[in-house]
Amino acid sequence: ADLAHVLSLPLRIYYYINSTWPFGRFLCLLCFYLKYLNMYASICFLTCISIQRYFFLYQPFKAKDWKRRYDVAISTVVWLFVGVACLPFPIMRSYGLANNTNTCFADLQVRQINSKVATVLMMGAAELFGFIGPLVIILFCTWKTKDSLQGFQISLQKSSEKRKALRMVSMCAIVFCVCFAPYHINFFFYMLVKENVITDCFLSTITLYIQPFCLSLASLDCCLDPILYFFMTSEFQDQISRHSSMVIRSRLMSKESASSTKE
Repeated sequence: ADLAHVLSLPLRIYYYINSTWPFGRFLCLLCFYLKYLNMYASICFLTCISIQRYFFLYQPFKAKDWKRRYDVAISTVVWLFVGVACLPFPIMRSYGLANNTNTCFADLQVRQINSKVATVLMMGAAELFGFIGPLVIILFCTWKTKDSLQGFQISLQKSSEKRKALRMVSMCAIVFCVCFAPYHINFFFYMLVKENVITDCFLSTITLYIQPFCLSLASLDCCLDPILYFFMTSEFQDQISRHSSMVIRSRLMSKESASSTKE
């Protein structure tokens, strides 16, 4: 997802420097689509990583039996779901777009929806499932994961090592909030302005002005994701291994103690 979006950025840069789009209608809509595909694929995968981390900590026996094909299956489902769910974005912006158009991206017209109630409901549903729901899941899983890491005592001999482990499990939530929260908070109002639901001059001006900055933060996720995944994977897997060993050892000792008592 990150690579697809990054490959489209030179075309975006060309357009905003030259204020013209010579690459045709299809490529314009494709680049527009890739932006949302990247964003929501990243959101879904960050959510899946948080859920998996939570599951592995609280179900260490099942974590030992986790197969790579499960990850492949989950990734396939995520890609199919996000790919279909993002189709309305280019469809909404393809209104009146000709093959010889010289405009693209933020300058595209938005297909007008006659009902203001329908517009608000549609945007509310998109925000709920695309941002608020994943945000709640990520924050909950991060909180429970940190609580679990702080609760068990294992061979983390130096406090700095423990702080590092706790810091790593917070990265998903931090990246999510920094990159996606400003964009989604502003995007709700941005679409209402485009659909003429919000007509207040001051609010419309502020919303349109900060939209490029919010979009830049969302695109920053392309740079942060590789760093996050690289540093998080080895560190967290090490902590998972230690935690699982500790839990398994304690359960075995409990069973042995129970058996001795019965005898």
